[in-house]
Amino acid sequence: MTSSLNEQTLFSIQYNHRFATLKLANQLRTIVPQYRSSYVVICIGTDRSTGDSLGPLTGSLLQRRHLHKLHVYGTLHEPVHALNLVNYLTEINEKYRNPFIIAVDASLGKMASIGTIYCGNGSLKPGSALQKELPEVGHAHLSGTVNLNSEMNQLILQNTRLSVVYDMATIIAHSLYRLDLSLKKTANKSILH
Repeated sequence: MTSSLNEQTLFSIQYNHRFATLKLANQLRTIVPQYRSSYVVICIGTDRSTGDSLGPLTGSLLQRRHLHKLHVYGTLHEPVHALNLVNYLTEINEKYRNPFIIAVDASLGKMASIGTIYCGNGSLKPGSALQKELPEVGHAHLSGTVNLNSEMNQLILQNTRLSVVYDMATIIAHSLYRLDLSLKKTANKSILH
């Protein structure tokens, strides 16, 4: 769970925007390098908290697709969370040579930003909304504001609407799938030339 991000420097779109999937996928294509040996999506969060389940939901929805280039870590059945994040990062860096990592996490923010999906270069700081000290994750990131940032963040996370989190996860997963198809197409072109 990430605290509110610097909203001025990020691409953002409301999850219920008519073209949210398309616009988010197009933004991802501008951020993610087209020629890399491996791509990893780390979906951070837990299935034990509605508000913090954006990452695992996204991972589960994405893993159902036939992916060509993206490798997914963090699902409802195998979440990546505060207790195992460092182990997963070690495993990923040992398994893949110079992977490009895309981090996905829920965030808390202002009332007006609830339902907003952010996308940008650079890493996320997981656990910052709950004052946890965890390593920064990702070369690029996607984050969805699921609820209000307050002094009672733990309680807020437990009282977050699952419908909003699920719909945001669906948009993010579809966008990442479109990115995967684009990366496959680029790889196929480079093989032909």
